[in-house]
Amino acid sequence: AYGWAVLRFTLMQAALSALLSVGLAVPLAGALVHRQFRGKATAIALLGAPFLLPVVVAILGLLAIWGRSGWVSGLIGTPIDIYGLPGILLVHVFFNLPLATRLVLQGWAMVPPEQLRLGTQLGLGWRRQWQVFGAPILRATLPGAFLVVFLFCITSFAAALILGGGPKATTVELAIYQALRLEFDLGSAARLALVQLALCLAVGLVALRLARPVQFGTGLALQPVALPRPAALVWIDWTVLIMAAGFIGLPIMAIALRGLAGLGDMPASVWPALARSIGVALGSGLLAVLAALALAGLIARLRHGLARGVELGVMLALAASPFVLGTGLFILINPIMAPSDVALPITALVNSVLILPLLLRLFMPALAQIEADYGRLAQMCDLAGFARLRFVTLPLLARPLGLGMGLAVALSMGDLGIITLFAAPDAGTLPMVMHRLMGSYKTAAAAGAGFVLVAATLGLFYVFDRMGARLGHRI
Repeated sequence: AYGWAVLRFTLMQAALSALLSVGLAVPLAGALVHRQFRGKATAIALLGAPFLLPVVVAILGLLAIWGRSGWVSGLIGTPIDIYGLPGILLVHVFFNLPLATRLVLQGWAMVPPEQLRLGTQLGLGWRRQWQVFGAPILRATLPGAFLVVFLFCITSFAAALILGGGPKATTVELAIYQALRLEFDLGSAARLALVQLALCLAVGLVALRLARPVQFGTGLALQPVALPRPAALVWIDWTVLIMAAGFIGLPIMAIALRGLAGLGDMPASVWPALARSIGVALGSGLLAVLAALALAGLIARLRHGLARGVELGVMLALAASPFVLGTGLFILINPIMAPSDVALPITALVNSVLILPLLLRLFMPALAQIEADYGRLAQMCDLAGFARLRFVTLPLLARPLGLGMGLAVALSMGDLGIITLFAAPDAGTLPMVMHRLMGSYKTAAAAGAGFVLVAATLGLFYVFDRMGARLGHRI
């Protein structure tokens, strides 16, 4: 009965999170498409900021706004209790609303500007605009966006660990953690991991089946033009933009303000934990980049059928959450040695596997473009092997390599999943130290540690991204 209750709650919170994220993304993406304002490109770029934030730090920022002693509770004079389902939904929408918005914006980006200009010249009303442009874009993008967000919410752990818990707010991943760390019931953990894997595989297969490209033809890449809108819709657009900016920006502002104020309250354990986090992140990023580069090169040289099979095999990593992989590794390692002895290498390895599909999708188009533009010239110059890699591939691939390394390091820095299964209490990474501080109600110290974690994460991402931009050449 407990297992069925956990499964029902997991599916319910994932479905609600996906509905809210995708439903709110539609008006936000529409406002960004139809409104022209100074700094619009920067605003769209900043939609990626929550993606780079460590989950435990983002939760701290959301509690500063929506918690019992948060800004909203102080404003209305009544404490708000967000623990349980409301808190889990809040965290998931904070992370996935920008992602869903970017997915819808990608659909709008497929519309040639010439067609938008033609629509303006023909005086299309907003209803006709919806029929010609909006409806086909949403039909093509929303099913995939919903399923991607649904998959992310199924595999979410930190939100359920910090804001959920209890019999009525336990997800499958949290139940796996409880079975391994609290009850040491390897059989229950294995069964729950199989359920989790089956769920994610089913969602992934449905997402592949529903993926449909948007077909609007080609254009000459002219400057885009905004379609005219009625005055009422203009006001709605600006209201949506302001509310979205507050929802995403206020927690980030709270993280900075409270983090700076809490730097003096941090315990000494923060700095060794930061060093362990950086070491794990660098190792994970290097493994992921090397593996993705090797696989992308292999796929480029295989026949179409074999290449598709290898690519789909790598994409299956999306269906295996950290706790599914961690449970299997824990069961394998436990009879041989203490899992805590290999906590950091295992964490780096699992994180590299989970980021591999994203990096593969980043490197494959770039490698294909390099081969199309410079493949024959390299053959004529008798460049092969290491020489071709050094003088052709790496300089042209440096930008995506830098971006990929930055993303892999940033995501690994904020991980609060696999490390909780393996690490001893005094040998965890910085997110684990933050979680213990929050559990001890040392919110000022946790905010200071969160500020340090965010600064280190964004700093590493910036260094690798800029390094790739400086060392590389445009393709």
